[in-house]
Amino acid sequence: MSKTPSRQITIVDVAAAAGVSKSTVSLVLKESSLIPPETSKRVREAATKLGYVYNRRAGEMRGQSSNTIGVVINDLLNPFHAEVLVGFERKLMDSGYIMLMAHTDESLDRQKQVLNNMREHNVAGLALCPVLGTPPSLTKDLKAWGLPLVIMIRTLGSGAYDFAGSDNELGVKIATQHLLSAGHRRIAFLGGRSGPVLEQRLKGYKAAYSEAGIDFDERHVFVCNPTRAGGHDTMLEIIDKHPGLKAAVCYNDLVAFGALQALGERGQRAGRDFALMGFDNVLDATHSNPPLSTVDIRPNELGEQAATLLLARIKNPELSKQRYVAEPHLVLRQSA
Repeated sequence: MSKTPSRQITIVDVAAAAGVSKSTVSLVLKESSLIPPETSKRVREAATKLGYVYNRRAGEMRGQSSNTIGVVINDLLNPFHAEVLVGFERKLMDSGYIMLMAHTDESLDRQKQVLNNMREHNVAGLALCPVLGTPPSLTKDLKAWGLPLVIMIRTLGSGAYDFAGSDNELGVKIATQHLLSAGHRRIAFLGGRSGPVLEQRLKGYKAAYSEAGIDFDERHVFVCNPTRAGGHDTMLEIIDKHPGLKAAVCYNDLVAFGALQALGERGQRAGRDFALMGFDNVLDATHSNPPLSTVDIRPNELGEQAATLLLARIKNPELSKQRYVAEPHLVLRQSA
């Protein structure tokens, strides 16, 4: 004997159960501040008891608005980006927004596809960490779409866009200065590919040498993929082919983790046989072996600040250009 299908619970049912109008229920579900707290509580309790599920997407389409923020990241394998996203999402949730995240894997074609998808999903705003080689004109294109935008981590030239990142030049400068003050004179720079972040960090590295009155040697710059594998393989090259180098500033913590592994494979230990500095201060830096000395740019806070800038832009599209630049601080542990 077949069962009669159960009727779908509607907003009218919730209104009847709570003893309020349909419009009041709609306002409560949209988290409007116009409804008194006691009424809002009664409506939510009625909805829960009846098993009503609010179709937020349908509500957004009716109102031509969205509570979804698009976030496009170039490299999710880097724990730094994951920590940035945690801070970003926390700020969004506190403000009633949700995050739609996509990964471009450093591909311009994929970035183009992802951005078009975000537009089709009617996101309320967009946060982008651009892939290497992204033209600065992209910010103008996105603004032409009417999308509130914040660029994160990597700059895109000197355009009139909102930006959240860190002082890369100062961060590497103070890391290099620390090694110089410890008596090292031949310090490698390890990691990084082309792009504005590498340029900024190399500028800080060279500035530390210049201010110390020591000649900079281009042969001590070892560019490689900013990954564990890149750091590992390049550190092996340094150990085997450049035994006079006993210190390095790494492009990021991920490169430094790979370098730590390579040192261990050669029977060396950072902090005793080789001085090693990272950059980012991801959570794993505290628990590496040995614990990693690094430059702290507070990735979680950086994410929160990026979200704050974007939410402000959504609320007021006429704001002047906004910038958040994290001030770097040294965190000294056992590796240097």
